[in-house]
Amino acid sequence: MGERRTSDERPPGPVLGAPHRGLGARIEGSDGAGVAAGKPAGDNLLVMAQEYPKANALPAQDVGRLLLRCADRPGLVAAISGFLTAAGANIVSLDQHSTEQAGGTFIQRTIFHLPGLTAVRDELERSFREQVAGPFEMDFTLTEAAKPKRVALMASREDHCLLDLLWRNRRGELPMSVVMVIANHPDLAEQVRAFGVPFIYVPATKENRAEAEQRLLELLRGNVDLVVLARYMQILTPEFLDAVGCPLINIHHSFLPAFIGAAPYRRAKERGVKLVGATAHYVTEDLDEGPIIEQDVVRVDHRHTVEDLVRLGADVERLVLSRAVLWHCEDRVIRFGNQTVVF
Repeated sequence: MGERRTSDERPPGPVLGAPHRGLGARIEGSDGAGVAAGKPAGDNLLVMAQEYPKANALPAQDVGRLLLRCADRPGLVAAISGFLTAAGANIVSLDQHSTEQAGGTFIQRTIFHLPGLTAVRDELERSFREQVAGPFEMDFTLTEAAKPKRVALMASREDHCLLDLLWRNRRGELPMSVVMVIANHPDLAEQVRAFGVPFIYVPATKENRAEAEQRLLELLRGNVDLVVLARYMQILTPEFLDAVGCPLINIHHSFLPAFIGAAPYRRAKERGVKLVGATAHYVTEDLDEGPIIEQDVVRVDHRHTVEDLVRLGADVERLVLSRAVLWHCEDRVIRFGNQTVVF
C-alpha cells in the first residue's frame, strides 16, 4: 500500500487479492507415465486437487473478513461498525492499529457473521464502497472465510518447503486449495503426484526466460489467488510480477537483510554467526526486499558444520513459510508501504 489507490482498485498485495476463479480451461496432461513440459502429470489429478483442504480447516459459513487501510481520522470505527450493524452483521473479532497518534495510517481487520453472506456479498461490498470506503478514501477487501484461496506452489529441486506445504494442506492445517505445482525441473514430479496435485514442468533458463514466463502467466493469471515460491530458484522479471495479477510469497534462506545471494550458509559459517534464520516476504521487483511477513531464527555456534547449518536452516524455512502462507490465507496480513501488519 505504498501508493494511493482509489477504493475500487485492487492492488496486487493481500489486502485486495484476485477474486476466486476456477481454472478457465481444463489442464490437459499425460497418461501419468511421464511429465510433459508445461503439462501436469495426469488428467485425473486436477479433480483430486480440488478436494483440498480438508473440511476441518475451513471456518464456519457466513463469516466475513473485512480488511482495510486509510488515513487515520476520527469516526472511522464508528462508520465501519455502524455499516455492519445496519447490514445485520455481528462483529465477532476486531483488530486495529494506527501507525501514528496523529496523521498516521489506520489499519483494521474485522471478522463478522452475517447469515446468507454468500448471497449478499457483492451487494455488501458495493454498498460499503459507496457509503464508507469512498468517503473515507479507504483501500479494502471483503472475503468469505469459508472459501479457501486457490494457490499455486512453485519449486525447483529442493523439496523441503514444497512437501511441507503439501503435507500441511493435506492434513487440513492450511485453509487453501493447491491447484497446481509448477517447477523448472522435473525432479519432484513423483513426490508431488503422491499428493494428488497436478505437477507442471516449465523449463526456465536465462535463454528462454521470456517464453517460460509467458507460459507461467497462461497457467496462473486469473486461476489462482496466491503464488508461493517454495524455493523456486529463478528471478522473476518486473514485467511478470506486474502481469500475474496476484501476490507472491517467497521464502528467503536468511534472516534478512544478511547473506543475500548464493551459498548463504557457507558465508554464514565463514562469518561465525550465532543465529541462522529465514524470512518469508511478499515478492517485489526489488530482489528479496519485499514486505516481510514472518521471520524466525535458531541458535548455532562454532561446533555446527555447514551441513548442520543447512539442516537447521531448512527446518526454520519450513516453519516460517508455512506460518506466512497460513496468515495470508486467513487474511491476517495487511500491507502498507514496504511493511506489513499481521493481526
